[in-house]
Amino acid sequence: AGKIDPDEIKWHIPRKKINAIALLDTLISRNGKNLDDWEPLNQQYKQVRKELLRLYDLQKQGGWQTLEASKKSYRLGDSSMAIQQLQKRLHMAGDYQSTEISPVFTPALEEAVKRAQQRFGLKADGIVGSQTVKHLNISIEKRIEQLLVNMERMRWMPQHREGKRLVANIPEFKLHVYEDGKEMFTMRIVVGKAANRTVVFNDQLKHVVFSPYWNVPRSIVRNEILPAMNKNPGYLSRNNMEQTGTSGGLPVIRQKPGSGNALGKVKFIFPNSYNIYFHDTPAKSLFDQAKRAFSHGCIRLQEPKKLAAYLLQDQPGWTESRITAAMNAGIEKWVALEQPVAVAITYFTAWVDRSGKLNFRDDIYGHDRELAERLFAD
Repeated sequence: AGKIDPDEIKWHIPRKKINAIALLDTLISRNGKNLDDWEPLNQQYKQVRKELLRLYDLQKQGGWQTLEASKKSYRLGDSSMAIQQLQKRLHMAGDYQSTEISPVFTPALEEAVKRAQQRFGLKADGIVGSQTVKHLNISIEKRIEQLLVNMERMRWMPQHREGKRLVANIPEFKLHVYEDGKEMFTMRIVVGKAANRTVVFNDQLKHVVFSPYWNVPRSIVRNEILPAMNKNPGYLSRNNMEQTGTSGGLPVIRQKPGSGNALGKVKFIFPNSYNIYFHDTPAKSLFDQAKRAFSHGCIRLQEPKKLAAYLLQDQPGWTESRITAAMNAGIEKWVALEQPVAVAITYFTAWVDRSGKLNFRDDIYGHDRELAERLFAD
């Protein structure tokens, strides 16, 4: 079940209930055999543990050296003694398979750099700049700590083996769509910036809303809309907004359906007290960024129409053409899912991908640091 109660660090996931007496009875009856059966059932835990043992072995051998970059960047064709260091570092990580160590930046090294950049969530251009060097220079001790932190989180996660499931991993900026344990597709997402963090929790998606209104949150009305209205009386009409009343001394504002609506043409509702949901966006260019923490807390989807079609595929009449029409109707329409779909908003900064490669991401909200302080307090 893990050492820490997830709710203590604002992971709003119901903690597993463990019957300690039953576990001890089983341990005795088996004479201590098959202990692997007791570990978290998700495959990720075992894969990450395997990588942890590999890093422990590397640590015993002295770990890896810090790259001493004397230039702003290194690329194909360059020659430098630092390139030899780079080759050795990437060889230890398994990205550089060649045994040739030379001061020349070869095509084989460029491909190895791209693989490393993909594992770090960076733009995979094969050019070793400051961000690539920064990630490669994180010590092996810190990487081991990062794996232990994420293995603790993996212990908390509920088991979902059947049916559809959506997993939005905040540090990865990606949504994963699973069915009966198999990954069906993924898409890029935009999450909350550090000042407006997306909350970590589990829920069930129950409604798809086409051509939605955007009911502007009070904080945005107070901090952004109201000052703009005071400067320009025509602000609301120019932005396709309307005031529907007042509450607590603030105007109640909503944005009408349309192409410029902040929620785009469709949103996905899983009722929760955090006012978090998935939605489309007119700001498509943000999906081209490597790091995508730009929202006020909700999660923007790169391919919302694809998700809508997937969720409604078993409901009669919801063809692709009908979905397109509903998204462009300009009239809000709610569609209830016949079978609610499990949703998990997660925060994993280390995992093993489908190709067996160990991935790391930045701790954008500081959750790793906070959990590490609790896990390694002694």
